[in-house]
Amino acid sequence: MGSAYRKEHGASMSYGLDYLTIFRRATVYADKILKWAKPADLPVEQPTKFALVMNLKTAKALGLTIPPGAAATR
Repeated sequence: MGSAYRKEHGASMSYGLDYLTIFRRATVYADKILKWAKPADLPVEQPTKFALVMNLKTAKALGLTIPPGAAATR
């Protein structure tokens, strides 16, 4: 499950893949395959973008102090 899912279900913090970026890259691969590229010839990519999601409501309930710069939104 994605970081935002865990946040919505009460996790104070979650660090993981940025799934939106992965899905966007997958569409590029699908486009190449639909244009008759051989899947075996396509390079394997590793995720390069990750997301740190903080649930400020849960952090406050736990008495955690989040620095102002760390609580920036997208």
